[in-house]
Amino acid sequence: MSDEHENAEEFLNRLRQDPEGVLADEYSQYRDRLWRIVNFRLDRRLLGRVDADDILQEAYLDAATRIEHYLNDPATSFFIWLRTVVGQTLIDVHRRHLGAQKRDVRREVKAKRRVFSASTSFQIADVLLGDLSSPSQAALKEELSAQLHEALESLNEIDREILVLRHFEELSNLEAAEVLEIESKTASMRYFRALTRLRSILVRIPGIIE
Repeated sequence: MSDEHENAEEFLNRLRQDPEGVLADEYSQYRDRLWRIVNFRLDRRLLGRVDADDILQEAYLDAATRIEHYLNDPATSFFIWLRTVVGQTLIDVHRRHLGAQKRDVRREVKAKRRVFSASTSFQIADVLLGDLSSPSQAALKEELSAQLHEALESLNEIDREILVLRHFEELSNLEAAEVLEIESKTASMRYFRALTRLRSILVRIPGIIE
C-alpha cells in the first residue's frame, strides 16, 4: 500500500521490483473507490445483469497485463491510471451487452484519459433522486427530475463532468483536474459554478446539501 510520504520515484521503483504484489496492494486499497465509480457509471439497463465486482475483477486482470505500459509512461498517478483501466473495461462491457445502442445514447468523451462515457443529465438526476421512492414523494420527484434535467442540460459537458467526478466519484479537486487535464484552479472554479447553478434544486433533495 502506498505510504503518504513516498514520492513518485520510490513508488515506481517498488512497482518495478514487484509489479504483481504492488498492484494487488494498490488495487485492494482503492477497490472501494473504484467500485463506487463503476456503480455510478454502469448503465442502468444492465443492473441485475452485470455485477460491479465482476467488472473490477476483469479490470484487475487487464491492469496486470499492462503494468509495463504504466512503467514506460507514468504520466498520471497510479490511482488515475487504475481508474482509466476500469473505465476502458466498463466501456467494453457496455459494448458487449448493448452494442450500438450504447454508442447511440452516450457520447464518449474525447480526451485520452477521460475514457468513460459522458454522463447524461438523466443518469445524474436518476441517482440524485433515487432515495425519493415513497408514494408521498412521487410528485416531488417528478417535479425535481424535470428541473434537474433542465439545469444539468444547461451546463456544458466539462462542468457536468466535474460535478460527477467530485460528487459521485468523490475524487479530490486535484484528481478531477488530472482526469480532465485542466488546471486545479480551473477545476475548482468549474465545480463551484456547477454547484451554484444547481443549488436551488439540490437543497430540496434530502441529504445532498446540508
